[in-house]
Amino acid sequence: MHHGADHPDDLALDPTGALLYSDYTNGTVTRLAADGSTRVVHRGLDGPEGLVQLSDGTLVVAEENTNRVLSFAAGRSAPRVLATLPGQPVKATCRGGVDGIAWDATTLTLIVPDPVTGTIYRLAPQGGSLTPLARGFVHPVGAAVDSHGRVYVADECGGDVWRLGAGGSRTRVARASMPDDLAFDAAGALLVTDVRHVNHDLRRWPAGGGAPTVLARSGLVEPQGLLVTPNGDVYVSDDQADVILRLVPV
Repeated sequence: MHHGADHPDDLALDPTGALLYSDYTNGTVTRLAADGSTRVVHRGLDGPEGLVQLSDGTLVVAEENTNRVLSFAAGRSAPRVLATLPGQPVKATCRGGVDGIAWDATTLTLIVPDPVTGTIYRLAPQGGSLTPLARGFVHPVGAAVDSHGRVYVADECGGDVWRLGAGGSRTRVARASMPDDLAFDAAGALLVTDVRHVNHDLRRWPAGGGAPTVLARSGLVEPQGLLVTPNGDVYVSDDQADVILRLVPV
């Protein structure tokens, strides 16, 4: 879908259905149109990572180097700070700030992992207080919420993917060396990107349990962003190979 000089990271769909991608290196969020053309829609960000597009047109962006969650109202170029996470990030492996974020459609809230403190928070889309859901992760960088409202967390430097339970408990649901991003397909299967360079793949874990299937590996170096569209297409981005791939279900 895209191969350029920029470094696509996390992914979202804008209100028109066009693909948005963050670029940590260049501090931008870019719109990728169906004809392959690109347009920077937000710039000057300090390490943009996770993206969540809200139904009212607001775009929520995780800013890694400041450990903040920002929002851009529809048509606005200046962001508003929704929250500043308590951890102090450092530009080093397993020491960075907020990365992936997720939308919980069952509670209409954001799920925000803080990689620095290893805490998973819930945050209202209007901002305000951070509500802790679970603690004790090593470096959580990704989250997803299934159709039942259950929260899943990718612990990049602790390894594996976990489902949160009551009282901050957790259950391992998928194995991965350095899981980065998570998504669910139409069948309820869990998709996981693994950024460790010896693995560098996208795997699908069946909803009912069982062995995973490798969906993509060739051409990937450090697969980061992951998105499943309403029609079932899967997009995966790689900020080292500088590509966005589309996987079409068969």
